[in-house]
Amino acid sequence: MQGERRRPRVAVVFGGRSPEHSISCITAAGVIEAIDPRSYEVLPIGITRDGRWVVGPDGERARPALTEGPLPEVDGRGAEVVLRADPTSRSLLVTPPGELPQQRLGVDVVFPVLHGPNGEDGTIQGLLELADVRYVGSGVLASAAAMDKQAMRVMLQAAGLPVCRWVQVRARQWHADPGSVLAAVEPLGWPVFVKPARAGSSFGISKVRDPAGLGAAIEHAARYDPRVLVEEAVVGREVECGVLESADGGPPDVSVLGEVVVGGQHDFYDFEAKYTDAEALRLDIPARVHDEVAGRARRLAGRAFQALGCEGLARVDFFLTEAGTLLVNEVNTMPGFTPSSMFPRAWAASGLDYPALVDRLLRTALNRPLGLR
Repeated sequence: MQGERRRPRVAVVFGGRSPEHSISCITAAGVIEAIDPRSYEVLPIGITRDGRWVVGPDGERARPALTEGPLPEVDGRGAEVVLRADPTSRSLLVTPPGELPQQRLGVDVVFPVLHGPNGEDGTIQGLLELADVRYVGSGVLASAAAMDKQAMRVMLQAAGLPVCRWVQVRARQWHADPGSVLAAVEPLGWPVFVKPARAGSSFGISKVRDPAGLGAAIEHAARYDPRVLVEEAVVGREVECGVLESADGGPPDVSVLGEVVVGGQHDFYDFEAKYTDAEALRLDIPARVHDEVAGRARRLAGRAFQALGCEGLARVDFFLTEAGTLLVNEVNTMPGFTPSSMFPRAWAASGLDYPALVDRLLRTALNRPLGLR
């Protein structure tokens, strides 16, 4: 119709080379379904496990295609896509299989629902910056810092935020001088948690009860990242807040506090408890804590968001000790985003339902000036 306003085109990018590939596909299904087709044109783009970009399923096909089976993945059968690193173009080249590039599609905003390395860590954000394309979420520095647990904690501590004690090691340090590594770890007490410095979804994490198990745990974590964190085991509850960039440039908005309650046979909040064992996990929203504790957590969450320079969204995770102390555990710049995940459910309990949450993130990104963030 003549004079009809063009809908902004949203490229939802998911999958990727990270071990969290399948979780990203599940997240994308929820986001695509929530985007109002009357307000936006959606272009799903899947990244295969070997890094190829392809046009993914859309509309009614998206949810069954992206959630089929317990751990779905991008199959690579769609038309290939290339983001042009040309800031004057802001477009994608689409190439059907076996043909020359036939279509150039302009993109108004990218929603990168990628988790873990090569997605949540500043890499795709840098690519989008080169192409001068707006996107949802934090920029290069905040994404990289939040993904790197060592860098994140150094920055949080510098801002006066409480974190647990930790030691960083490399697998080669363990092989070269296990005695010095043990000497550095001993003051943390036992048990300890050993985890990759730059991974998510609990991949590579082990709970180590005594020095005899430390070497194997470091080796396991090093399969995901050569830099490994050994941290004290904090006895307490796991509580979380969602944070959103303010629409008017003021302090960030923070959701109600939620709590992750792990049961069953799981000793901690591992991958199976998060994604494959439906009986193991309960989310209490709002968390059953005193109002003073909830208020303190919300204030700390806002401060953590600002300390790392986050934009768009983040989920801030805490340990709440029996003494009432709150320790910032992680800041996730692209948290789990399925309708049943903590982040959207916490916002729903705060008065912002899932479609409205997705719309707010897209509007925030579309309103952001291009150029240096």
